[in-house]
Amino acid sequence: MKWKIPLFEADIGEEEISSVLEVLKSGWLTMGEKTAKFEEIFGDFIGVKYAIAVNSGTAALHLALLALGIGPGDDVICPSLTFVATSNSIKYAWANVIFADVTNLDDWNIGVDSISAVKTAKTRAVIVVHYGGYPCDMEAICEYAKRNGLAVIEDCAHAPGGAIGGRRVGAWGDVGCFSFFSNKNLSTGEGGMLTTNNEGLKNKLRSMRSHGMTTLTLDRFKGHSFDYDVTNLGYNYRMTEISAALGLAQFAKLTEKNSSRRKLVKKYQELLINEEKIGIPFIDYRGESTSHIFPILIPEGIDRGVIMNRLKEAGIQTSIHYRPIHIFSYYADMIHGDLSKTEVIGRRTITLPLFPSMSGEQVKYVAESVLRVAGG
Repeated sequence: MKWKIPLFEADIGEEEISSVLEVLKSGWLTMGEKTAKFEEIFGDFIGVKYAIAVNSGTAALHLALLALGIGPGDDVICPSLTFVATSNSIKYAWANVIFADVTNLDDWNIGVDSISAVKTAKTRAVIVVHYGGYPCDMEAICEYAKRNGLAVIEDCAHAPGGAIGGRRVGAWGDVGCFSFFSNKNLSTGEGGMLTTNNEGLKNKLRSMRSHGMTTLTLDRFKGHSFDYDVTNLGYNYRMTEISAALGLAQFAKLTEKNSSRRKLVKKYQELLINEEKIGIPFIDYRGESTSHIFPILIPEGIDRGVIMNRLKEAGIQTSIHYRPIHIFSYYADMIHGDLSKTEVIGRRTITLPLFPSMSGEQVKYVAESVLRVAGG
């Protein structure tokens, strides 16, 4: 249907179009010089030594686990309040998924207390998710992980440019994993990036993303090499030059777009914060958020489907971020520990429209519509 206010709106302009046309005219479409440039500027932005481009955020998570040596019999902790790609990547590595609860109804990230509550003797790693673009308490989590011999993977799908304690997300853990899916703050349609300061991990990741080969197709095309070896089990997780070109154009706008998102969230908060009917997470957040989405909590006992349908009638598209993973059929037997706070959020959350080109009047219309239908 034609939405009066969509959940998100892709920001594709002349810069993106001309960047893609340049690649198409070049005749070289697979991973090449555009990809290398994208890796360079993104790594510098995050503040890490190495950035490795891949074809999705899910591929990034999968490779991160494999490069860290995670495998059968290992336990990996992650939130249940996230997109299923986070836990799926653990299953791809044949490891065990251990779900941790959120911190509370104001902070929807996992923290040291929820991680320690589910840690087992077989726990080898934790995947933290910077929910909605709000960074987790990474200093405390990294200190806990170091004391307990755990690897830390950051799922930064919502948070390119987010920071806490003056350090950007993706530069705290052993590996950072970013997604550039269509609705992300920086979008290449499909795509992802890994970030790390560990040279050994960088070498493994670059090899595994391209079938474990010792040279690239571009190297052979340019005559820099005529042969290659395969040194490990790799995958076809390469980024295309088209995606990298989009990424370079989108990157130029990222800081400005993140700033616009934060201003819109502040406007939402001003309109909704004093309404007892509506719960808003991360109100007192002290880090630098990327404000990827704007979720709310509707009152207990109200039919969420009715609310979302009434907003649909008003031309407002909404979504749910997220239905907890542990309630899905495939994961139903993998519950570990108390996930009661996650379940409350899973029942009551609705995600409202948020995108950089959204106007203050649009925010006002959505907020007033929410108050009207929730109150009625």
